[in-house]
Amino acid sequence: MKTLAGFFCGLLFGVGLVISGMGDPAKVLNFLDLFGTWDPSLAFVMGGAVLVSFIGYRYILNRPAPVFSDVFHIPTKTDADSQLLTGASLFGIGWGLGGFCPGPAFTALPLLSTGIIAFFPALVIGMWLGRMAPSYLAART
Repeated sequence: MKTLAGFFCGLLFGVGLVISGMGDPAKVLNFLDLFGTWDPSLAFVMGGAVLVSFIGYRYILNRPAPVFSDVFHIPTKTDADSQLLTGASLFGIGWGLGGFCPGPAFTALPLLSTGIIAFFPALVIGMWLGRMAPSYLAART
């Protein structure tokens, strides 16, 4: 049941990305082009997502426990370390260069456009490197 719920949540997220046009890298790149063909619609999509998440978290966290777990797994780390800053920088650079972040990349995958064919393998390799780097670095120290 937990897997099915995760699938439907991911499906809902993907449908929202497609409906909002966020699967189109040109829309994202136009948002980042402040002095050219700036398109503010991404800000409205992000604002709507923040609002829905804020309301959802307030509602869900008032429950005694999650539906599919015994406890809520809420991050406790509050400091910005080098791993966070490096990862955020790489994410932002990739997003700015490619016009995709992971969610929209998955929704654009069936289109097999030139951009997604170049971006998706880099995304998979980057995710793999991100998993391998901590253990590699720990072994070296």
